[in-house]
Amino acid sequence: AGAISLALFAALLVALPLLRQTAPGMGLALADSFYRAGALVFGGGHVVLPMLEREVVPAGWVSPETFLAGYGAAQAVPGPLFTFAAYLGAAAAGGAGAALATAAVFLPGFLLVVGALPFWNALRTHARMQGALTGINAAVVGLLLAALYDPIWTSAVRSPADFAAAAVLFGLLVFWKLPPWAVVLAGASAGWGLSLGLV
Repeated sequence: AGAISLALFAALLVALPLLRQTAPGMGLALADSFYRAGALVFGGGHVVLPMLEREVVPAGWVSPETFLAGYGAAQAVPGPLFTFAAYLGAAAAGGAGAALATAAVFLPGFLLVVGALPFWNALRTHARMQGALTGINAAVVGLLLAALYDPIWTSAVRSPADFAAAAVLFGLLVFWKLPPWAVVLAGASAGWGLSLGLV
């Protein structure tokens, strides 16, 4: 079962982009984009945020503003990547798009768990595997910083007032320990106030 799951994981990773090229259609495009995003998640969904943006915004599935608004709202609930995938799928193709994007982003994780579990105890004792996991974790930190900078920072912080609002929101979350949903609401209110010139 483990070997079959790993083979299916790899086959879909290769086949979906090829099928997307030969038989264009929204369903295959959504399945390919979100399957690849789910396959590349290491350490958190934020690492694939730039990839998702480049898949859905230039294709015209969602606007840059809709993308960032959905990402901000997804931060208020558990499992932001998977919630965000459903949001993007719905924005692109309605309820069917939401279901397909959610299934596609979850599928690679399920296949990897079923595929790796039989071999995990043997693999994790090897020094090379431990070194590889340490390297992957270090790379994830770099990818998280890159995702914070682009698209989040470059599209959201454009003035000193934006920077001040971001700093206050960071303080509310980290130092005052407000729940994420409250910080998201405060951020939405601050953004609304900034857009109207009230703040």
